[in-house]
Amino acid sequence: MTMTTGTTMTPNQRWKDREFREFQFEIRAAALTEDEGAEEALYVEGYAARFNEPTVLYEYGDTQYKEKVHPDAFRDADMSDVIFNYNHGGKVMARTRNKTLDLKVDSKGLFIRARLDGTEEGRRLYEEIKGGYIDRMSYAYTVKESSYDTETRTRTILRIKKLYDVSAVDIPAYDTTSISARSAFEMEIEKEKQAAAAAERRKKLLLQTYL
Repeated sequence: MTMTTGTTMTPNQRWKDREFREFQFEIRAAALTEDEGAEEALYVEGYAARFNEPTVLYEYGDTQYKEKVHPDAFRDADMSDVIFNYNHGGKVMARTRNKTLDLKVDSKGLFIRARLDGTEEGRRLYEEIKGGYIDRMSYAYTVKESSYDTETRTRTILRIKKLYDVSAVDIPAYDTTSISARSAFEMEIEKEKQAAAAAERRKKLLLQTYL
């Protein structure tokens, strides 16, 4: 059974209504010299999101809760001013508004390409990504529409309202990612707990009836 909703969860008060998801970087670091004598242009690129790939985001007891992104999720999303930074905070290292961050939605997912040589922090981050010290990415967004399959316990992001940032994150997982993932399933977990409690009460009543 699949239920469709138009609501989002709240990771914390600082980022009200935003959700955070973390993925392996699948990143490539490339240094390009555009003109002879010019400084190298430092780029990182990879997929921030992959379509139709169920990912286990949360486990409650022995039960796994999954999420996947629909191929049309970014179709109407506001991506007019998205930033690239570190751990969703601190210095902005690339931005769509000044054309140092490119976003492309293709058949695989959301592809990003960020130029990092414009700031000292960006150049340092480039070296850390190139060296393999940082290999994860998280993106912050708000959901316009989602659905939930009660049989497979899979949430599908159908429509994203706004994309705020794509961010390189450290290991272990950035805290807001875990909080947001758990929050996305809290309502469904509570429903399952209530249904299990109701079933147990019915079982006890039946036993009492036949005793």
